[in-house]
Amino acid sequence: MGEPKYLRFQPGTDAAEVLTQWWRALEGDRGQRAALRRCGSLLEVVFVPAFHGLYGSLLSHGRVDAEKLALVAGLAAHVKAHVPVSSDGSVAAQMAQARPGGQTALMCGLRFRRLLKIQSREELFPAMVRVIRLLGGRLDLVDLARSVYDWNEWTRRQWAFDYYTRAPRNEA
Repeated sequence: MGEPKYLRFQPGTDAAEVLTQWWRALEGDRGQRAALRRCGSLLEVVFVPAFHGLYGSLLSHGRVDAEKLALVAGLAAHVKAHVPVSSDGSVAAQMAQARPGGQTALMCGLRFRRLLKIQSREELFPAMVRVIRLLGGRLDLVDLARSVYDWNEWTRRQWAFDYYTRAPRNEA
């Protein structure tokens, strides 16, 4: 028997496709989407049937960590438009974009640094809901899922590179 296969949300993977299809189906099930949006914690997300639909759909694609997936599902419900970014873009790069007609990033550098200090997924949940709102609900769903599912030192470092290479100079 081989090594266990771990779930990865990467563009073009089956897991990413399952997530995207599930997210699109939420558009047709406004009750479940609203239930997920009302969740204030990851535990509350686990009590929503839509979460279990996603969980069950992903089981054949790798080992699923329920807590990590609850974070993905809870945040995905807040995404209004899946806007795939180019291979060099990320959610962090989107946060660094200049405000329309302005010289400052959508998310200021101080707030971004606070976000990167978050260790627990339970604390990350409300912080990322605020980020999604800040971006107008328009972001790369797969990159969001990949980033928060694998929220670790490597992800935070990559986000820092993505943010600071694109942020206006006054955000450093």
